[in-house]
Parts: sequence; structure tokens; C-alpha cells
Amino acid sequence: MIDFYGLTSPNVQKIFIMLEEAGLPYNFKPVDVWASAQHAPEFARLNPNKKIPVIVDTEGPGGKPYTVFESGAILMYLADKTGKFMPKDTAKRYDVIQWLMVQVSGVGPAFGNFTHFNLFAPKPNDYSLSRYKSEMLRLYDLLETRLGQAKYLGGDEYSIADMATFPWTRQHAAHGAKIDAMPNFKRWFEELSARPAVKAMIAKQADIKSSRETASDDNKDRFFNRGKYARA
Repeated sequence: MIDFYGLTSPNVQKIFIMLEEAGLPYNFKPVDVWASAQHAPEFARLNPNKKIPVIVDTEGPGGKPYTVFESGAILMYLADKTGKFMPKDTAKRYDVIQWLMVQVSGVGPAFGNFTHFNLFAPKPNDYSLSRYKSEMLRLYDLLETRLGQAKYLGGDEYSIADMATFPWTRQHAAHGAKIDAMPNFKRWFEELSARPAVKAMIAKQADIKSSRETASDDNKDRFFNRGKYARA
């Protein structure tokens, strides 16, 4: 059994998709980051970085419980555990890993920072918003180019690289990415949207409640590392 700690962010969505795709039984345990639940001592013992998602595999290596944090690492762990969605051939395996790293190191930070400066940061912030929107749209161009070369991000087969990237692109219209001008991306996005595991993720996400809309100013400041929580 997998105990799965998260909420509704794209990094959590990717783990939902993998668990559903792999058919692994799991217990979802909400961690309301808008209420600072990630700072509770019991959660910090699972992830010293105090972020979601986290999984605890009660049947981990050697039959013992094993905890994994960081969404990219979780996807790789679950792929190794199940033998699914990660090629065995070394070259093909590293094709998947490279595109997984593009998401972890590029798509996630750029898209996340755009969302922050677009929705949450005080205005005006024209420089920050322009910087991250430009990088985000550059990455959409990269995805379009890659998906013109291969059916999926990692190559010929659907993999954890696709699962990792898809949730970050769900809001492409709000991002200003013109999907009809990106036929390769559009083909990929529509195919993944139709997968039963992705539909299951979206349905489960709709039922998750958080205190985002009612979060206290102090909890928002702590979440964004601002105010009295700023280090600069």
C-alpha cells in the first residue's frame, strides 16, 4: 500500500496519474499547505524539505516501509517498483530521464514562477512577469519541437516524462500558449487528456478541499516566504 501525501498542485497531480496508471493501491492523505500543515513535525519527519508530494511505500525495498519525496524521484521509484513506464534499454531509459529532468528543472520552476507573479505577487511586477512568461512560452516551443520528433516526450512510448509534464500544461490557455499553433503539442495533450488515469486524477482533484481561499495572511506569508518569513 502507498500512503500518498499531497494536495492539488501539478507536482501532486503527476503522482496521482502514475499511481492510477500503474494500478497501485494507495491512501491519499491531504496536506493543506495553505494552512501550514507541511510544517507540522510529523510531516517534517517524512520530508525534511517540508514540501508535497511524499509517498510512504509500506512494502518498500526488503519488504520494509520506505519514504520518497520530490516528485521526480517518486515517479522514478514507482517506475522501478512496478517495471512500468520506464524503458529497460539504457539509451531509451535516459531519453525518458532527460525529459523528466526538463520538467523538474525547467517546466516546473518557470511555470510555477509565472503563476506566482501572475496571481499572487504584488503589482506592478512587470519585469518578473515578463521574465517567467517568456521562459514559459520558450518551453512550450521546446515541447512542440520535441513532440514533432517523437510521439511522446521520452520517445516512442508513454512514460513518466509525459506524466510529469502534462499537469503543468493543463492551463495552457491561461498561460497564453496558443494550442492551435502547436499541432504536435495539441496532439499529445489531447491524447493524454483522454487517458482513463488522467481523467481519474482530474476527478479526484476536484474533490480535494484546501484553505487557499480563506488562508490567513500569516499562512500565506509563510507559504510564499515573505513578510516576517523572508530571508532577504
